[in-house]
Amino acid sequence: MHRNARSLRARTTDAERRLWYFLRSRRMLGVKFRRQHPIGPYIVDFACLECRLIIEVDGGQHQEQAEADRRRDQELSSQGFLVLRFWNGEVLRMTSDVLEKIWTAAQTRRPSPLTPLPLRGRGEFDRIKRLPTKGGR
Repeated sequence: MHRNARSLRARTTDAERRLWYFLRSRRMLGVKFRRQHPIGPYIVDFACLECRLIIEVDGGQHQEQAEADRRRDQELSSQGFLVLRFWNGEVLRMTSDVLEKIWTAAQTRRPSPLTPLPLRGRGEFDRIKRLPTKGGR
């Protein structure tokens, strides 16, 4: 499976290359996307595991492939992933629209950061220490 994914990374389409330019190196919202990434029995075009987001870039295909993609999307959705599909031409001609859809999905699915603990030296920590206890002291 991993060897197959490596082979697919070497044979990317123009649309996949363009999209990867914007997704790689945490360029979108600081989240990590992987390309040609194995998830279960599938290799997906792009995946952000932290957002549970999968992006597929499709070329021309026949009806049987569309049905297989639908089943695959359902299975990945049942595992908690959101699958976004774009046509090659859509990525190449309307890149900003595609990126906006991906950004919106990643933004809404990205886990919220934990609230940091108060820091010493900013007064916040000292105020917490001075809160009254049960005995009123």
